[in-house]
Amino acid sequence: MVCTCDVTELRIILIEMTTRVDRRPDPEELLRRVQANERREMRGRLKVFLGYASRVGKSFRMFDEGRRRKERGQDVIVGAVQSKVTTDIQEILSRLEVIPPITARHAGLDYEVIDVPAVFRRHPQVCLIDGLAYDNPPGSRNPQRWQDVRDLLDRGIAIITAVNVQHIQEQQDAVERITGKRSPYSVPEEFLREADEIEVVDAPPDTLRDRICEGTAPDSRGLAELRELALLLAADVVDRQLQEYLDAHGVAARWGAQERILVCLTPRSNAAEMLRSGQRNALRFHGALLAAYVEQAGLRPRDKQKLEEHLDLARELGAEVHSLTGADFVEAILAFAREQRITQLFVGHSLSDQRLWLSRTPIDRLIDAAEDFDVRLFPHRGNE
Repeated sequence: MVCTCDVTELRIILIEMTTRVDRRPDPEELLRRVQANERREMRGRLKVFLGYASRVGKSFRMFDEGRRRKERGQDVIVGAVQSKVTTDIQEILSRLEVIPPITARHAGLDYEVIDVPAVFRRHPQVCLIDGLAYDNPPGSRNPQRWQDVRDLLDRGIAIITAVNVQHIQEQQDAVERITGKRSPYSVPEEFLREADEIEVVDAPPDTLRDRICEGTAPDSRGLAELRELALLLAADVVDRQLQEYLDAHGVAARWGAQERILVCLTPRSNAAEMLRSGQRNALRFHGALLAAYVEQAGLRPRDKQKLEEHLDLARELGAEVHSLTGADFVEAILAFAREQRITQLFVGHSLSDQRLWLSRTPIDRLIDAAEDFDVRLFPHRGNE
């Protein structure tokens, strides 16, 4: 199964940002956007085949796409090939033009470096680059291969490349917890976010184990966890790219690929229970944990101290902490939750605060207005 993520093909619910006219970009921000759009138009398109483990088939998918593009009439070359390839990949390579790499030896290690000047001179429509996470030897044009790829993109050359989730720098801690191993090579997630298209090359973990020598791969459970990492990473990249596009065009969207949990803090809230529950859910679903409080004037010293303790705990548990302003607590929380694409809202309440049955409490208003996310209530432990 192949899961393709392309920001131009996502189906989402859009609404005009009629309530955000006060957030129009200033002239400097508009200039930055114009310049970024100009760079994007001149730049080559980047497609990344993302795998969750070795031998999942990402390199074959990449080279096979290059073959099909050449058959459709595009000018396609190969800029980098890994030293060991399978017979099916070798058969595809025999049909494509390959730019020989620059070979080098340093500190007893052999290197194959993309011949960037040669690719510049050849200037194809599409260049295939395998082994995105490779390092270059000292004295090279760039320290790492992904930086060579960025240079090619800046020259207007489209790049198709392949990488495993174990080589994404920000994912390496999670991969190491699963596999007990850490790759010495890495690509920053920031570069992955530059991709115009990400294709997750998927295969059932049980099938993949049959392709890998015994003892060299995690068990089926570990492979399933790696697979989930890759799928969530691709979804997160597309999430962020699409949000940037919507913000740039003044459009808001009610959507989200991952869980985003917001814990609303007050001096009286049962912060420990809410935050720890939110953290468990965020870790379970590889989501984001946010904590927010609405600033209040005239807080007693004891309440200020309690609120600071809650905020310290939030930071300790890895939450993004936000301070909100607004005369209306409910409106401030709702506006922030929609802006941050929150999927779950944790809020405290007290039975002793119930009003007459004819009145509407802030919690009632919050629940009624929460069309785009779930609200979970946590009772206060008293009137602290």
